[in-house]
Amino acid sequence: MPTMRGRSGWLSTTEVRERLGITLRTLYRLIDEGQIPAYKIGRVIRMKEEDITAFLDRSRIEPGTLEHLYPATRDLTDYSDEG
Repeated sequence: MPTMRGRSGWLSTTEVRERLGITLRTLYRLIDEGQIPAYKIGRVIRMKEEDITAFLDRSRIEPGTLEHLYPATRDLTDYSDEG
C-alpha cells in the first residue's frame, strides 16, 4: 500500500506507530488524550507529520529531571569498621 508521506505530509496510524515505536493502542490513547492531533478522513485516521514532530519535541526529556528514577548511591562514610 503506497504511503502518503512525501506527497502531502499526512501519515497513517501504522507509519506513526512505527516511527514512535509504540503500539497502536498507545497511539489511540495519545490521540484520545489530545496529545497527538489526528483527523478522521472517511474511514481512516491520519496525522500531520509536523504534529508528530511537535509531539516529539514536547516529549523530550530535559537533562537533570530523571533523578527520581535511579537510586542515590550510598555514601560509604556512613559505614565504619567500628562494629
